[in-house]
Amino acid sequence: MKRKFGTTFLTIALTGSLFTTTAFAMENNGQSNGNIELVSLGDSITFGYNLGIKNGEPSSYAFPYLIAENTNLEVRDLGVPGWTTKNLLKALKNDNNFRNSINQADYITLDIGNNDLLHVLKKNKDNLTEIPSVIDSMLPALSQNLNEIIKEVRSLSDAPIVIYNFYNPYQINNPLHYLSNELLTKSINPVIAKVARKNKNIKIADAFNAFDKNQAVYVRKGDIHPTIKGQEVLALIGKNELGLK
Repeated sequence: MKRKFGTTFLTIALTGSLFTTTAFAMENNGQSNGNIELVSLGDSITFGYNLGIKNGEPSSYAFPYLIAENTNLEVRDLGVPGWTTKNLLKALKNDNNFRNSINQADYITLDIGNNDLLHVLKKNKDNLTEIPSVIDSMLPALSQNLNEIIKEVRSLSDAPIVIYNFYNPYQINNPLHYLSNELLTKSINPVIAKVARKNKNIKIADAFNAFDKNQAVYVRKGDIHPTIKGQEVLALIGKNELGLK
């Protein structure tokens, strides 16, 4: 039974990881048009993966665009499906589109690290009982990358940052739901909270508690990505932490 659930998860993970093109993130050249800018950094969750027929560009149902509804915010959704903290850090250091976008930002959201964990699961697909200890061993690298990402962003902007912690992507009837809850509450999300506390003007958007046990409504069936309702929840908590109305 464990092998079955693990394989299902890994199939989904590989689908997201193969979607590595950054063309959609490069459409905006980072030049300001004078509007108030919301810049969103992240992976397929920020991108709004699987919310439309195609995944050629960020979805208008992705939480950055929902945050901007009924406001005068201009959104730059720089989420890239499949990206890890390492990918984002490299872009922030070397890609002028990312750097110019951050430089013009008035508000910033950050939701990254999910694929770091997926890669760990991929490597340990035949030994799921070892996953907790393996994840614990990779958390220092996750923490370091997140800190470096914040450092790089802060070298370009002093805008308020909201960093999302991780929600549980597993349906309640999936045995991995309970393992995921334990890992998220005891190991993973505390690392994200610690990173936020170490840096100025950063708040946590608590996706874990916002989703709680509502995966049937907030997470797509047979998938790990949010539904539109799930994206609405992510938008609400992000908007609240940014102090937007």
